[in-house]
Amino acid sequence: MNNFSYYNPTRILFGKGVISKISRHIPKDAKVLMLYGGGSIKKNGVYEQVMQALDGYTVIEFGGIEANPDYDTLMKAVKIVRDEGVSFLLAVGGGSVIDGTKFIALAAPFTQGEPWDLISTAVAQDLNQAVPFGAVLTLPGTGSEMNYNLVISRRKTEEKLSIKHEKVFPQFSVLDPEVSYSLPEKQVRNGLVDTFMHIIEQYLTYPIGAVVQDRLSESLLQSLVEVAPRAMLMDPPDYEARANFMWAASLGLNTLIGRGVPQDWATHMIGHELTALYGLAHAESLAVVLPWLLWYKREQKGDKLVQLGMRVFGLISDDREALIDATIDSLASWFNALGMPTTLTAYGIDPDEAAEAIQKRFDERGWALGENMDIHGSDAANILKLSR
Repeated sequence: MNNFSYYNPTRILFGKGVISKISRHIPKDAKVLMLYGGGSIKKNGVYEQVMQALDGYTVIEFGGIEANPDYDTLMKAVKIVRDEGVSFLLAVGGGSVIDGTKFIALAAPFTQGEPWDLISTAVAQDLNQAVPFGAVLTLPGTGSEMNYNLVISRRKTEEKLSIKHEKVFPQFSVLDPEVSYSLPEKQVRNGLVDTFMHIIEQYLTYPIGAVVQDRLSESLLQSLVEVAPRAMLMDPPDYEARANFMWAASLGLNTLIGRGVPQDWATHMIGHELTALYGLAHAESLAVVLPWLLWYKREQKGDKLVQLGMRVFGLISDDREALIDATIDSLASWFNALGMPTTLTAYGIDPDEAAEAIQKRFDERGWALGENMDIHGSDAANILKLSR
């Protein structure tokens, strides 16, 4: 196991009705900017619960944060924070709203250049202040409610980039499984796949003697496989399944299971490019890349693929190569069983065209990805050409 530092200051408020508790964790004299997405919170009762909890506060609203939040939209909120003297941000939504709020928290006090520099350069690492914020999670899957990661898009330049910064851990996050009841089946599916992928990126590399992290990751993966069919139930929803799914999503990317171990994230970076170019949902982009990346890197990842197959999918074989094949097939089959396609062609995207476009973008940036930093533009292209 490698040396590591672990820090996570986010308070979690978990369970039924806990939205009502948020005022205990917001300064009484705060001017609050409440941020949300397309307005579904005004249809499912979440908006009313939040506003009741914020009774007595000065609250300004900012809606319209997109899936894959756009820089230009977020800059409108940054202007409000600056002009109105907002002192606390409250994200009410899924990962896109929370990621967008993290960016706003960093960008509002940033005056040393264009705020996009926070994402596209290393300048953010020198930033020592951010607007404090909390979150009310409505869509499990991203883990953004309990980590310091954020992903922002800039649609006019077809970019989707990410950073990490310890100033953007939420001060608190509310996880009420009942809030997820109004989600469409597709969004629940996407959240399950996204959560699974976050764990895989931190687990499926090569052995390093990190028994505790491996077992934590495997227990989360097993939990997702177990509860996913019930978490997908719509009428009526299954509270226990949704609760376990929601908690697994937070634990899967709260930075704990990735401490002291090599991490991959190449699937995510290739997926971000697919989202920027073709508009695939984040989880959709991951599912069309991962099985083919595993086929392409099966030799380097072989030991962990065998471990995944045996410990999570219960596979048994004395034939190592057959076990690796079966593991990749089992993973793809699990995605498919949730209704998630695993090929670009399923979305009408030409793999050869996507491969050429993304190789160019990788090469222009000089990217080298994966746990061994050996996935370059040509490798990303070869992986995408398999997704047919």
